[in-house]
Amino acid sequence: MILETKHINKHFYEPEKHQVLNEISLQIASGELTSVYGESGSGKSTLLYILSTLDSDFEGKLYIHDRDIKELSAAELTNFRNRHIGFVYQFHYLLPEFNVLQNIMLPAMKLGKKDKEEIKHDALILLEELGIQDFAKRPSYKLSGGQQQRVAIARALINDPALIVADEPTGDLDQKNSDVIFALLKEITANKRKSVVIATHDPKIYQNSDRVIEMIDGSIRL
Repeated sequence: MILETKHINKHFYEPEKHQVLNEISLQIASGELTSVYGESGSGKSTLLYILSTLDSDFEGKLYIHDRDIKELSAAELTNFRNRHIGFVYQFHYLLPEFNVLQNIMLPAMKLGKKDKEEIKHDALILLEELGIQDFAKRPSYKLSGGQQQRVAIARALINDPALIVADEPTGDLDQKNSDVIFALLKEITANKRKSVVIATHDPKIYQNSDRVIEMIDGSIRL
């Protein structure tokens, strides 16, 4: 088991107190592609924000690799996140001043576990696996939306994390590119034994996932 939550509750306090997650308990297994789906406002993005350790202001427990996330200091949590979790968002957030290869290398350079040449070697392998090796030296802003999202996936994989968290990764793409990105995420799950958690409202994605979690008004529909 890669990830487990126990009785997670989350409140927002502006403009008034409002509960957005209610008693969320779930488990995510290794090599499993899980879709979290629901209408806008159902709590799926808030849940992913917590699962990715970017939000620790909640009630309940979150364990990743059997580590209680709330027991980690801020510095320990940052290091843990960089090592074990990769991120793919609806908007790729590539740095336009860097080329494709440099964007992919950034998380590994920040982690500092390998030297620059090793990181470059790993990044080039990922580019080849994702079919974008010809774009290594191209400025990221000169890529199409689908190509940019593939670069974002490579960036998410560079530190070899056990968990990939993807928040609406196809939400800004046309159907053809959406299909390509989802196929890549499924391939990563199957071949690299990564756990992938996707927040989505796209039936084509959640109906073809290994597991589906439906969110309604901040709760998991049982």
